[in-house]
Amino acid sequence: MSVRELVVLGTASMVPTRTRAHQAAALRWDDEVVLLDPGEGTQRQLTFAGLGAASITRICLTHLHGDHCLGLPGVLQRMVVDGVTRPVDLYFPASGLPYVERLLDASAAVATPDVRLHPVSAAGPVDDWGGLVLSAGELDHRVETYGWRLQEPDGRRMLPEALAARGITGPAVGELQRAGSLVVDGRRVALEEVSEHRPGQSFAFVMDTRWCDGALDLAAGVDLLVSEATYLDGEEELAARYAHLTAGQAGRLAAEAGARRLVLTHYSARHPDEELFARDAGRHHPDVHAARDLDVVAVPTRR
Repeated sequence: MSVRELVVLGTASMVPTRTRAHQAAALRWDDEVVLLDPGEGTQRQLTFAGLGAASITRICLTHLHGDHCLGLPGVLQRMVVDGVTRPVDLYFPASGLPYVERLLDASAAVATPDVRLHPVSAAGPVDDWGGLVLSAGELDHRVETYGWRLQEPDGRRMLPEALAARGITGPAVGELQRAGSLVVDGRRVALEEVSEHRPGQSFAFVMDTRWCDGALDLAAGVDLLVSEATYLDGEEELAARYAHLTAGQAGRLAAEAGARRLVLTHYSARHPDEELFARDAGRHHPDVHAARDLDVVAVPTRR
């Protein structure tokens, strides 16, 4: 059964609190589990979430500040302990390679799995698998930072009534999908006659950035947008100084980009009530989820 959902592992920014672990999230997308920005303590949060480290297939780092990557060594070592022998793909800004190399060699205790490195130095597609495309978008932070977008290709939805009206059933449906047309009772039926366009589902992860075009490009039309919301409205000057977004800006980002559902995370420790962030973002966008640690948020169903 297809499962497409975000597992929120941590929602803190620089300083974890009693109720918020460092930033981390996992995207379950069918057979893939993409770990995003594993901050300190991610291995333990995976345990609380009931998500096995061995299920992780890919890891994406937006940047190499510690609150977004210091959990990487523990997660990789846990994967070895859990018997993972397959390769794990790791995507990160190219300028962070020296830090990545240190993280991969952080202790003498346990080896890591075979980690395939994908340093990224420009916006655009960086990998594809199973019809999915992973793209990077340049963000505006204090170090080189890339957000991530996962895009499923568009397809077609078969229309049962249209198929029945033309006498197309059983294996003939699959044949029509493969060939694009089918002769039925002496008449050629085109795929377009019995189906409709189906947009591919999409996901974007925008972390640690000022307002920028790269964030808008990543979020354009996505079904699920995860955005940092470090500060509240009224703290725009502070957000700009430290290269972050307010919750209101995250809401505007989702609205202007046409994202369907917005998940807020990466909160400043000065604000313990997540509903304040939801309030500010909700002034701009109707579907806002202010995440708490261990929340699970579904990717919206197809349009």
